[in-house]
Amino acid sequence: MPREGQFFELFNRHCGYVVEGSVSLQRLMSEYDDLDTRKHLLLEIDRVEKSADRVTDETISLLHRTFITPFDREVIHALISRLDDILDMIQDVAESATLYDLQRTTAETRQLAELTQMGCERVASAVGMLDNMDNASAILRLCQEIDQIESDADRVMRSAMSRLFREESDVRQLIKLKAVYELLESVTDRCEDVAKLIEGVVLENA
Repeated sequence: MPREGQFFELFNRHCGYVVEGSVSLQRLMSEYDDLDTRKHLLLEIDRVEKSADRVTDETISLLHRTFITPFDREVIHALISRLDDILDMIQDVAESATLYDLQRTTAETRQLAELTQMGCERVASAVGMLDNMDNASAILRLCQEIDQIESDADRVMRSAMSRLFREESDVRQLIKLKAVYELLESVTDRCEDVAKLIEGVVLENA
């Protein structure tokens, strides 16, 4: 029978892709003016998202073949699905910036991308400790940090929207940036979704 530990290996592999995607997104927002770099990073994000999809499929397949699982089956399915949601949203940000023909990024897009990367790194750290409930306190601290990062991203987005509507005279650029701000903030929302699920797992199993 498949080992329980394989689930944690798959979670960690997926989280590696989540972090990789967030790093590429942060670079995309920071180096957006360089067209060659932009194209390369868009391809990287697409590659990472597809690789993570394969891990998701592998996890769900393993779930069907395993009699004893480390957590409830619904929890395992929800965790890998919500991790996948983070990368899907990262890909949405990158693709939308291109499809909308965004001409430039702003200090706020860069700040939101940095917060996204921070959230993804903490998600990966928390997931990496789930195989041992002796780590419960440390995991819960990371979940609190993820919640704070989401709050910070929400505050940055509100400030960015305020400045955008006050200062941006090009209506098309305003609409594009507004959409990108909202998508970037949504990545931290997806990180918070994972954190809430992890909190429940820890409180139930520690």
